[in-house]
Amino acid sequence: MPFAIRVLSCLLAVVPLAGFAADPELVRAENAVRVLNEVMQAPDKAIPRDLLRDAHAIAVVPDVLKVGFVIGGRRGEGLMSVKSRDGTWSNPSFVNLTGGSVGFQAGVSSTDVILVFRTQRGVDSIVHGKFTLGADASVAAGPVGRTAQAATDAQLKAEIFSYSRARGLFAGVALDGTVLSIGNDSNQLIFGEGVTPRRIFEGGISNVPAQIIDFRDRLEEYTAQ
Repeated sequence: MPFAIRVLSCLLAVVPLAGFAADPELVRAENAVRVLNEVMQAPDKAIPRDLLRDAHAIAVVPDVLKVGFVIGGRRGEGLMSVKSRDGTWSNPSFVNLTGGSVGFQAGVSSTDVILVFRTQRGVDSIVHGKFTLGADASVAAGPVGRTAQAATDAQLKAEIFSYSRARGLFAGVALDGTVLSIGNDSNQLIFGEGVTPRRIFEGGISNVPAQIIDFRDRLEEYTAQ
């Protein structure tokens, strides 16, 4: 009898864990929030607050993997919110970041990427599916610090500012040739079949998971300061 009780106890301990396994999309949302928090809590090295306040959209893609040996590539998945007409941030859509390069590369590295959209044109492009940074929208390594005044003329002409963080270092980064696309599969899993990115951005969904709402709320917090 004691042995049977021990077996039953083990089964009861395992079943809840299996039933509540973390959803990969929600883990990704939590990681996007973590990256945003960690970057913005370093004021001298963060994205300038005035730049965030004037942004039309923000995308955060944690743990972008770069794998290469002769031919390299990138792959990452994250969240993107757009600025609504009333100045508030929308619920985020899932997005994918992919790209490739050819050269003598070796090893694997993981990098957090943040994209700050400075015009509506870039936002309209991604809503329609995908676009290539540097080709469909001009992109430049973004300035860091307390204000955006240190940006050069070349930077200020860019439609998107790009940033990366690897091994704890945060700085602007060039991402020409990288493709940003809507994560339709993830959106369907979390928000339901047939949900479009425009519907997500315009507030046409309900029962949004707390991890997704948290991303939007953090953007509200950092752009209100």
